[in-house]
Amino acid sequence: MGVFSLSIRMVIIVFLLSILHPVEVDAVEGEKASLSYMDFLTKLSNDEIAEITEIRMEGGTLYLTDTSGKQFSTVSADVPGLLPQLIEKQIVLQVKTEPTYTPREIFFQLVPVFLILFAWFTIRNIKKLKKKDDKFASKKAITFQKGETPVTFNDVSGIPEAKEELLEIVDFLRKPDKYSKLGAVIPKGVLFQGPPGTGKTLLARAVAGEAGVPFYSISGSDFVEMFVGVGASRVRDLFSEAKKNAPCIIFIDEIDAVGGHRSADIATGGQDERGQTLNALLVEMDGFSSDAAVILLGATNRPDCLDPALLRSGRFDRQINILPPDVKGRLKILLVHTRKTKLSENVDLEKIARSTPGFTGAELAALVNEAAIIAVREGKASVETNDFEVAVDRILLGIERKGMIISDKERKTMAFHEAGHAIVARFVPETDPIAKISIIPRGRALGHTLQLPLTDRHSYSKEYLRSKIIIFMGGRAAEEICFNQQTTGAEDDLYQAVGLANKMVCRWGMNPVVGAVSYSHNIGRFLGDQDTTNMYSEETARTIDKEVKKIIDECYAEATRILTREKDFLLHLSDMLLVNETLDHEEMEIVHTCVKKKRLEKKAEKS
Repeated sequence: MGVFSLSIRMVIIVFLLSILHPVEVDAVEGEKASLSYMDFLTKLSNDEIAEITEIRMEGGTLYLTDTSGKQFSTVSADVPGLLPQLIEKQIVLQVKTEPTYTPREIFFQLVPVFLILFAWFTIRNIKKLKKKDDKFASKKAITFQKGETPVTFNDVSGIPEAKEELLEIVDFLRKPDKYSKLGAVIPKGVLFQGPPGTGKTLLARAVAGEAGVPFYSISGSDFVEMFVGVGASRVRDLFSEAKKNAPCIIFIDEIDAVGGHRSADIATGGQDERGQTLNALLVEMDGFSSDAAVILLGATNRPDCLDPALLRSGRFDRQINILPPDVKGRLKILLVHTRKTKLSENVDLEKIARSTPGFTGAELAALVNEAAIIAVREGKASVETNDFEVAVDRILLGIERKGMIISDKERKTMAFHEAGHAIVARFVPETDPIAKISIIPRGRALGHTLQLPLTDRHSYSKEYLRSKIIIFMGGRAAEEICFNQQTTGAEDDLYQAVGLANKMVCRWGMNPVVGAVSYSHNIGRFLGDQDTTNMYSEETARTIDKEVKKIIDECYAEATRILTREKDFLLHLSDMLLVNETLDHEEMEIVHTCVKKKRLEKKAEKS
């Protein structure tokens, strides 16, 4: 493209120069003295003209030499009529009639030259690109050979089921004869599917490290290019290279980028580059012979987008779900990532594991690193428990907004809002205990109330979900009880409360009026909580809206009832928050004990 634009620019420049400066092929070598036509005729009649050195018929210009040897030039309007007089005087004549080239003629003579140069440069560049694509496997694939500090299963924790499933793959790559004697064929492909950050790529590298074989790692997006056919060629080159180095492992990360449904191609009127690349991948997977020890590992967080032909038996025979670890898995992952971290004696990794529900392996690694950075920033000799607590808040909520200016009225409203959440959470049934209450702004949140479950939950009861909605409504209820006002600080609480109530009615069948019917289900799989809603009538939609509002109103009324009963607790807890800004579970219980004691004293005085 650069050569083409350069050629066009050169042609335009030459054309403009030819217009501004017309080129004459036969320019006169030297300057001649100018002579008027009348003086010329006088010299001619007096026989003072010795020779006409040049006559230009097109311009009527005559170049002459007189008898004294001087040279002159003159212009005649009638050169043909003048010729008989010159012949009669027997003057020597020399006539030149070479044409003058016009800008248009010069332009059309130069254009073919530049077109030939452009074609030559284009052909040369295409040949260079073809040579680069012929060596795709060695250029694009990241190869890890034996002896390059491999990752092993010792570096992978928190997913014991997946490790056990892959031990057979490792054993086959080490001892293929043991399986072939009994006629067993190892699975050709293993698909890792799970949320981002759960260790899919790390697990694939651990398999290669344990087996001690070459490992080809490539992303699915590396196959897809602008030019049709390049992706399919790269697939063939990669598998050809792998077969030469068998036994080995091919790992395709984010395989959904190349293995998505082909229905989209049909809808657009034909198959595109992505479809051709997928076809080549399917053919290569079928082309494995039983004795070709080449294992294909794939990783995706969108298994619902993969083409069914890719998931059938004989291609990806095994599909392993890798989910966020439980509390035991998180503890093991923390032990792995803190091997090189200098921890203080008061650090309890088991407590940190319990305080990080839902964290993936990548988030736990970031937590340890962030805690170490905080300790270094404060000049500590080792990482302490407080550093981990600050790191958890930073990951979940964002950095502390120290420069934010908050008025006393807003700060007091925030304190009552968060105290309302905490008090309601203490008195409703089947809820997680309070771990921290804070009115320090972090990220987009002005304050937060942190609850941590005692154990990991995998299913939720109706009573637990209803309690969560009551807790969400506690902040708004506290504002109205104490200040008789409503603020925008409850926006996120209301959004989450309505969303949870809607799921109870539409997805989980927890409403007696709508019944045990599911009108929506989760289609997001491992990426977000996206719902798809089935078609239902307008009457059913009105019933759903009515029941959702009923749940919200009942939960708000329950939160108001609890806070009205515990108003003195609310006042004391909010005052403590205004002083300390952050309270933990023990400090909250101390406040409650003091309030309870004062109640008993007042009751005794009245009696």
